[in-house]
Amino acid sequence: MKIAVLSGKGGTGKTLVSVNLAAAAGKAVYTDCDVEEPNGHLFFKPAITGEKEINVAVPRVDKDLCNGCRKCVDFCNFNALAYIKDGLLIFDDICHSCGGCVSICPEKALHEEYRNIGVIKIGTSGKTIIATGIMNTGESSGIPIIKGLLSLDHPKDFIEFIDCPPGSSCAVMESIRDADYCLMVVEPTLFGTHNFRMVHELAALFKKPHSVIMNKCSVHYMPVEEYCKENNIPVLVRIPYDPLLGSLNSDGLIAARENAAYRDFFTDLLEKVLKEVLHEAAPHS
Repeated sequence: MKIAVLSGKGGTGKTLVSVNLAAAAGKAVYTDCDVEEPNGHLFFKPAITGEKEINVAVPRVDKDLCNGCRKCVDFCNFNALAYIKDGLLIFDDICHSCGGCVSICPEKALHEEYRNIGVIKIGTSGKTIIATGIMNTGESSGIPIIKGLLSLDHPKDFIEFIDCPPGSSCAVMESIRDADYCLMVVEPTLFGTHNFRMVHELAALFKKPHSVIMNKCSVHYMPVEEYCKENNIPVLVRIPYDPLLGSLNSDGLIAARENAAYRDFFTDLLEKVLKEVLHEAAPHS
């Protein structure tokens, strides 16, 4: 079972929810797909059991063989190649590693080489497996790292919580592609509602069953409530604005492990989430 946790913007509490649900589940996998700024490991502090480098193929040209036919340039939909002043230029950051330019070159002037863009670290914290993707500074896309993370083999009876990147980018799309359910964490503000609208539309586009967790709630006007009612989106829980929870989180502690009241809170939330997932998975007449 794979549950993706999304948010329309950073700072909503997506990692807070992901980490605490995984901790409450015990036999779970926490997968940090926010490869540009992974921070779930700061809470779990896992014992690292394995690492895997993520490399991508990029084309390289033999200038002595290249005759300037430009077939590779015309083939590439991502404009990762250009022929300028009698020479072929290759832009690694734009290349999607499809290999098409190498295949189409009539002179066999192109070949592939591999370069490293990041690493995956696997560890354990109690009964929880921690999988973290870390993209090298300066890289333009972490999608190959996310694909590597989500292709890892885990025990079949473990629940996998996927901590997605914030927003609704291609990296988020890749993170939820194989998810069974989407759990969206939102701030109940006007700005939070605007960003939530985008991830809700993304979940709907991928036809993923979904529900909402509202974080940092107060007694004041919360426009996200209206949006959820208008679109028939279930709100599983409203987490109040609580200095204690904020303090535990800022200290890098897992509330479900440190505080009995929050252990019960996130255990109850986990049961609600699993009930929603199983309900959506059941055949409907």
